Amino acid sequence: GIVSLISLAVLSYERYSTLTLCHKRSDDYRKALLAVSGSWIYSLLWTVPPLLGWSSYGIEGAGTSCSVCWSSESAESTSYIICLFVFCLVVPVTVMMYCYGRLLYAVKQVGKIHKNAARKREFHVLFMVITTVICYLVCWIPYGVIALLATFGKPGVVTPVTSIIPSILAKSSTVCNPIIYILMNKQVRHIL
Repeated sequence: GIVSLISLAVLSYERYSTLTLCHKRSDDYRKALLAVSGSWIYSLLWTVPPLLGWSSYGIEGAGTSCSVCWSSESAESTSYIICLFVFCLVVPVTVMMYCYGRLLYAVKQVGKIHKNAARKREFHVLFMVITTVICYLVCWIPYGVIALLATFGKPGVVTPVTSIIPSILAKSSTVCNPIIYILMNKQVRHIL
């Protein structure tokens, strides 16, 4: 989940910098490799601490999956959950909102001047990426809310039954990207 969200944040910045900032185009894959490896390393840095004692992992909800122990009341666990929420949800979503907000503004401004095919393609790609981000958030926000309720709410407020749907919804987020890509990409639809 963290890798997906960080990758979407990196993608939003890449789209933003490509379309609005003047950078020399590069034909090598170093930038993409750095972005992908950076996403994985950042995610790894946030998923390893429970294994080292800063919070812990345990059986989640109905006992069908493993996750961070959201209901632990220790100071270490609470501090980890707060940091996880801020650095693995709030910061990436803020980056995406800023980048896509600026991109939408730029595309709208250019669209008033030039209504050419290239700009229409860029707007279509932008729309596809924003749809991907929205679907990701729809899948993960309920899980985040339940996790925060389990952490800061009254003990027992989140029952195993109430945690099942957000957990399944969060895990189903990986299915959304291919479906969005197939539905919104004309070349892929023609092949199918």
